[in-house]
Amino acid sequence: MASPANRAPPHLHFLVLLFLLLSPSITAWKKDEFRNCNQTPFCKRARSRKPNTLPPLSVSDVSLSDGGLAARLISSDISRPLLLHLSVYHGGILRLKIDEDSSVDPPSRSRFQVPDVLLPDLNDRRLWLSRLSSSSPGFSSFYLADGFEAVLRHDPFELSVRRTGSGSDPTQDRILSLNSHGLFDFEQLRSKNDGEEWEERFRSHTDSRPYGPQSITLDVSFHDADFVYGIPEHASTSLALRPTRGPGVDDSEPYRLFNLDVFEYLHESPFGLYGSIPFMISHGERSTAGFFWLNSAEMQIDVLAPGWDDPESPDDRRIDTLWMSEAGVVDAFFLVGPGPKDVIQQYTSLTGTPSMPPEFAIAYHQCRWNYRDEEDVAAVDAGFDEHDIPYDVLWLDIEHTDGKRYFTWDPVLFPNPEEMQKKLAEKGRKMVTIVDPHIKRDDSFFLHKEATEKGYYVKDGSGRDYDGWCWSGSSSYPDILNPEIREWWSEKFSLQNYKGSTPTLYIWNDMNEPSVFNGPEVTMPRDTVHYGGIEHREVHNAYGYYFHMATANGLVKRGGGNVRPFVLSRAFFAGSQRYGAVWTGDNTADWDHLRVSVPMVLTLGLTGITFSGADVGGFFGNPEPELLVRWYQVGAYYPFFRGHAHHDTRRREPWLLGERNTALMREAIHTRYSLLPYYYTLFRETSVTGVPVMRPLWVEFPNDKETYNNADAFMIGSNLLIQGIYEEGQKSVSVYLPGKQSWYNLKTGVGYAGGMTHKFDVSEDCIPSFQRAGTIVPRRERFRRSSSQMVNDPYTLVIALNSSLAAEGELYVDDGKSYDFEQGAYIHRRFIFSNGKLTSSSIRPANVGEKKFSSDCVIERIIFLGLPHGAKRALIETENREADIEPGPLILRAGSSPTALVVRKPNLRIADDWTLKIL
Repeated sequence: MASPANRAPPHLHFLVLLFLLLSPSITAWKKDEFRNCNQTPFCKRARSRKPNTLPPLSVSDVSLSDGGLAARLISSDISRPLLLHLSVYHGGILRLKIDEDSSVDPPSRSRFQVPDVLLPDLNDRRLWLSRLSSSSPGFSSFYLADGFEAVLRHDPFELSVRRTGSGSDPTQDRILSLNSHGLFDFEQLRSKNDGEEWEERFRSHTDSRPYGPQSITLDVSFHDADFVYGIPEHASTSLALRPTRGPGVDDSEPYRLFNLDVFEYLHESPFGLYGSIPFMISHGERSTAGFFWLNSAEMQIDVLAPGWDDPESPDDRRIDTLWMSEAGVVDAFFLVGPGPKDVIQQYTSLTGTPSMPPEFAIAYHQCRWNYRDEEDVAAVDAGFDEHDIPYDVLWLDIEHTDGKRYFTWDPVLFPNPEEMQKKLAEKGRKMVTIVDPHIKRDDSFFLHKEATEKGYYVKDGSGRDYDGWCWSGSSSYPDILNPEIREWWSEKFSLQNYKGSTPTLYIWNDMNEPSVFNGPEVTMPRDTVHYGGIEHREVHNAYGYYFHMATANGLVKRGGGNVRPFVLSRAFFAGSQRYGAVWTGDNTADWDHLRVSVPMVLTLGLTGITFSGADVGGFFGNPEPELLVRWYQVGAYYPFFRGHAHHDTRRREPWLLGERNTALMREAIHTRYSLLPYYYTLFRETSVTGVPVMRPLWVEFPNDKETYNNADAFMIGSNLLIQGIYEEGQKSVSVYLPGKQSWYNLKTGVGYAGGMTHKFDVSEDCIPSFQRAGTIVPRRERFRRSSSQMVNDPYTLVIALNSSLAAEGELYVDDGKSYDFEQGAYIHRRFIFSNGKLTSSSIRPANVGEKKFSSDCVIERIIFLGLPHGAKRALIETENREADIEPGPLILRAGSSPTALVVRKPNLRIADDWTLKIL
């Protein structure tokens, strides 16, 4: 959703219009609306420091305590000691906590530690330290994981992780280190000195800062790293994080983590957008490592170019970073890998793997701000049927409500919401409505009245309910940090409370950064107060996370605890993957925003949030037909696939730009529907391992340096490689195909060698896509109105053989909607082709649960790529019968040429063990 002037709704009352008229004109992203580092005192102070110029910290009183290492940090510059604690967790995770020693000169309050993000069973996975090693004077070291140890230097303080067996020098062969440059700084809570000014001013806003400066700065070094990635959300065409300071770097801002409503954002900027995940991954030829700082205050992060500390002797064997946070504590995790998937799994073992979505949610969604009324909804729905284009979800933006009051319906435009949803549901389709956190301050509005009476709003500095401006005009915001208020909020989604809703209605949380039109930087003032006396500055980046959590839990409750929710959120934080999908916000209909969408979605996947996508076609502006078609062709591979547009744009449903463009967009959407079995299997994988559905090439090919900063191509799972087209009128494209195995073009079936770049002519009907040799991809090639109407359709297996004429793959199937799979109600098959035989076997683990899931679906077609054409017969050994085999097209579309061998109608049940032999 956009900012006020771009999104002024037609029925906004006079006071809101007056406020907008008196406000500065907002027509595009303006950097002067937002603070830069020099206007942010904690960032300016931290950035001005030189290495090793602060009074050094030293470690004292080292002991074993609470299963880990405990110590005190002291220096001449701090008034009370800092308490340090190190813990080790199963799987190669080191945790560092540093806070003030409140027993010495007790401060007026405790520093905020973010709750409800780490998984509750984390302590059950802690490894208890029984001894420390001090083989080198002035150091303490201990076992971390096979091949790794943690090393604490006492004076000056430094913490590092290194490979074991690297010699007696504890500083050798490190992969991660903290405070190697002496930049650790911890501003302690204290009393205000006479005449001291703590207030901060930006534009017309004043932050009272009643507790004064409380920032933390630390430097983290990634050794043996070629690149670093992560810390979303930023818009950049580079997948790797570019340096922000040092030799050869022009004047640049740090990467900012501060959730903001940034409309029409720039496509090349370190500026923070809608969500924040303070997690960075390094990668090089020797290893992959990660660093995660659990802190929800504003952060600024510098990536430092080699030579930043010593221009005469740059060290390009490591990447140094500087992390600056406005408040909170140090609660940091070092993840040792050693591979990319290991680091991602270690991170999601802390914050949770992505939830398993309902199956409809991974199909195509159609959205616009706004479908006008029930007649418009019916016409759009009919248009998809008329043009033979499947879709699963139709969305309604804020105009569907009664005067911008969420959980209501406009009585004139949407008088029969339940009947409207029922008509969609008859075709297997769902509806999504928007529910934002700003609640209209209207005494006749039941939600506002109840929240006011219960005292459930965030408070301003004087203790009154905070009053800000958003779509509904004067608004207040639930104090969603409070578990009681989250519980109250979740109850609002019951069918009894949300009048006009049905079980097929799902939810969209927008504006939950939170967006406040008249607030500083279009958000809530930092000195507003939450549950427990927590200032907004301390919890800001997690506000949308808690709102997302409460909404998702509300839909789970609505379904009696056994129906999977779908909730899309714009704001996010570490752990948001447990509650649903996110998208990249208010992008623009231009080629640069199409290109930037890929590294943005890839970065979200690396940091746990795999269920993400960008608005196909761009939210702002009117895409030319070629751009819209290319966007559909790329967007068909996003994990979250939604077309969306601003109300001032021309209508752009897929059939409105001429018959040829309609055909091309239909084909792109059909591609997604044909791959739904593969995508659903991948979502099952990510729900178990955390490894994302859409992956950078280097995650699959960690030793291939050509992949390390490739942001134009991407993997879908381990099996498919996709290359987008990002330029108008592009006639050819060069595609690097990694690895030693070959790749099969999914349009032609032709094989290409891996480990080299190939040039391809660009056609309008598809973008280059390839299946990796040695893999099997399940598909469905019959197209219905929606995914739920495909549930009983047969499958096709596409088998791409490697040089040994072998391949393998998986298929996961469950009921697509409930949590019964957690008790064993699913089918999970492994297909292996080797020595001329294709076998199907179950890969369900023992003791998975007592519930069962059955399916009569069969495999109706098996397509072989790379199988010698001498094959004549297909014998189903388990049933002693034959199936036809003959040359045929790779993808069953009009005009496809026979480039593969196809086994027709083997009719093998997906639930059974069987063997098929090629003769």
